[in-house]
Amino acid sequence: MPAYHSIFLQDTDVRLIGTIPIPHPSSPHPFLLLPKLSPNPPTLTPILPTTANFPLPPLRTRTRGPAYTLPPLPPTTPSHESPDPDSESYDAIDEILSLYRANTFFRNFEIKGPADRLLIYGILCVGELLGKVPRGGGAREGEKALLNAALDHFAIPGDASFPLNQAFEAPRDRQDAEVLRQYLSQVRQELAIRLLARLYAGGSQMPSKWWLSFTKRKFMGKTL
Repeated sequence: MPAYHSIFLQDTDVRLIGTIPIPHPSSPHPFLLLPKLSPNPPTLTPILPTTANFPLPPLRTRTRGPAYTLPPLPPTTPSHESPDPDSESYDAIDEILSLYRANTFFRNFEIKGPADRLLIYGILCVGELLGKVPRGGGAREGEKALLNAALDHFAIPGDASFPLNQAFEAPRDRQDAEVLRQYLSQVRQELAIRLLARLYAGGSQMPSKWWLSFTKRKFMGKTL
């Protein structure tokens, strides 16, 4: 079975990370690639702004940065749950967290559009964050560890230490690089916040063993 791809947008710049060709699943719309098991295809998403070939889609977040802000969830929605994909509040962070455990088993991933690059980065970021979760000490220590990890210095496409430069273009100038760094900082912080809600759901003081069981898996054999 092929890996799940982003539902947000698609382009014709198809690249394969890895060595084994992956079949191209049929797409019901030329600008949308849906997960194979999606029962409710979302409406067409307009082309989104990009920096180099990295997308900058809107985010449901309170952190400061260049991302356009989506509406918040209803107050009755549990913090460890995501809205339906057709909700106006559903964003790329929801998608990353929903596809992380399925995609982390794959060592090859065919990039079908800019949104897949954000999906790749997000999945690798979740793996990085899970590796920082303390096995003891409670939810407060877990929150401190993950938020610190999200805010730590990180590489962006074009940096020598970025692991996927063969599929990610470098920003064209310093201004674009700063926009991308600020956007990825928002992504990292929001991933940490929502991952914490899942790790310590229901007020638990011990992290979810279900999530931690994926700590040693490396999506495509890569780490950030």
